[in-house]
Amino acid sequence: MQSRTPRPHRCLAVGLATTLLLALAACGGSDEGASIRVQGAVDRPGNYDTAALQRQPAVTQSVTFTSGSGTQSRTYTGATLWSVLNDAGITLDATKKNDGLNRYVLATGSDGYRVAFGLGEINPEYGNKASVLAYAETQNGSSGPLASADGPFRVTAPGDVKGGRYVSNLVRLEVRTSGSTAAGTGGGVSNGFAVSGAVTKPASFDLATLQALPASTVTVAGTTYTGVNLWTLLSSTTGLKTDASAKNPTLAMVAVATGSDGYKALVSLGEIDPGFGNKAALVAYAANGEGLGPNGVARLIVPGEVKQSRSVSNLTHIEVITAAP
Repeated sequence: MQSRTPRPHRCLAVGLATTLLLALAACGGSDEGASIRVQGAVDRPGNYDTAALQRQPAVTQSVTFTSGSGTQSRTYTGATLWSVLNDAGITLDATKKNDGLNRYVLATGSDGYRVAFGLGEINPEYGNKASVLAYAETQNGSSGPLASADGPFRVTAPGDVKGGRYVSNLVRLEVRTSGSTAAGTGGGVSNGFAVSGAVTKPASFDLATLQALPASTVTVAGTTYTGVNLWTLLSSTTGLKTDASAKNPTLAMVAVATGSDGYKALVSLGEIDPGFGNKAALVAYAANGEGLGPNGVARLIVPGEVKQSRSVSNLTHIEVITAAP
């Protein structure tokens, strides 16, 4: 019988290949090819992998938030959510004033977990929340891929109390219009507004009914507004209609304010929830102790903004909308 000559070079190649695969797995290489799909109301939908995200200006961000495991302090590196959406080209209706303020981006994880961010919240000209699409994390002084439980990509929500809006294993970003169906009344001074949509008790509010509710104040640009906290109005007075089977269901909901002239602006419920974004948005009925005059009976006030374009005057409607999967 003819003997077979050993092939040490082939064994060496197999051994090297096996070693390489193990090394890649240890370094997060098993996520090679992973990407975030950017779609919806964008001009250039597409997939963003780590290399594509790294082509955007890199931001390193240190954040602290609470989770079921206690207080978390993390340092992430990534591209801002706003820069990536702009790279994809946000589609806007030029016939509508500040149309971007009536849109949101729905962030979805690989497990279907969903969180809505208002475009006005993350726009540097308005809410200026510097959410990052993280692809790396610094631990023990060195930067590397995210832990498998969080990555390969995670969106951040800097400043949030809890980590519910830090969507782990992010796979999709979809830009959407709000879906609001409320129409203006032709302009002019409003004498009240209605709350409708995903609420358990739709209701209408005039000056007397607003003044009968617990009052709050916020100060914006030297003016002190008195009114009803928007989160309290929606969660306690009208009640929120949520999906009991979903985790943190209110984080996939938005509230759209419409003025008498049809102007619309939205806030995400995660943005105003005291347990998450904790922004003290107010349905105001007085300014410096006086009525609102030409701004109507009620005005949505969104404090802490660079520009006040989400503060909707002559309020006629607030619609609560749940983002569908």
